[in-house]
Amino acid sequence: MDRLVYTAVNGANRVLDQQAVLTNNMANIGTAGFREQLINYRSVPVMAEQGLPTRVSTVATTPGSNMRQGVMSETGRALDVAITGDGWFSVQTPNGEAFTRAGEFSVNADSMLVNRDGYLVMSADNVPIQIPDRGIVTITGDGTITALGAGDNPNDIQNLARLKLSKPQENALVRGPDGYFRADPNIEPFVPANPDVRVVSGYIENSNVSAAETMVALIENARRFEMQMKVIRDASSIAQDANSILSAGN
Repeated sequence: MDRLVYTAVNGANRVLDQQAVLTNNMANIGTAGFREQLINYRSVPVMAEQGLPTRVSTVATTPGSNMRQGVMSETGRALDVAITGDGWFSVQTPNGEAFTRAGEFSVNADSMLVNRDGYLVMSADNVPIQIPDRGIVTITGDGTITALGAGDNPNDIQNLARLKLSKPQENALVRGPDGYFRADPNIEPFVPANPDVRVVSGYIENSNVSAAETMVALIENARRFEMQMKVIRDASSIAQDANSILSAGN
């Protein structure tokens, strides 16, 4: 009887693992550039001193993320930028270079270009980008940033920098606990800028999570969890009946 309970408990734990991932995806439907996290189950052998070749358990794994492009929304802001096709922006975080699809940029108090979390946006030369005070900023399709200072002659437009737009290997990208992607140094130790990546200014890329699909998956998960709980209740009922029969026999 204990085998039945442990099997049901193991299944319930895997459902809870999947529920946590689905809930996180649902919570980030409104997060620009968010990539849907995937989760799978896989079988693993049960290890013991005697060996249990016919016994297996299950574990939840997160094999990666759904990398399909999200829908773009027009904002009209010059510092809102969306990547068309494959590619990533680079930002400097406390844990080093990180990659993101979220192009909601702004200028901080030090006149530096930052993302929504305040991290410095990196240029193709791997340095932060400074924006002139009260400058009119334009970002072209290849990520080149130009600015015209307040009161300047149109012919005095400045070429500030070029956004670092890169294409790291997809199998090298690892999602960190902060939600940003980083390149596995064992696979791709250095990610250079890629001139083929294109952007469009005045747009942001929305999350690629489907609200309908995620909601259906959450409902299915709830039903699976209830089935596991029913198995545990039935196992308890069977054990009580068996104890009653043994007590009556005595």
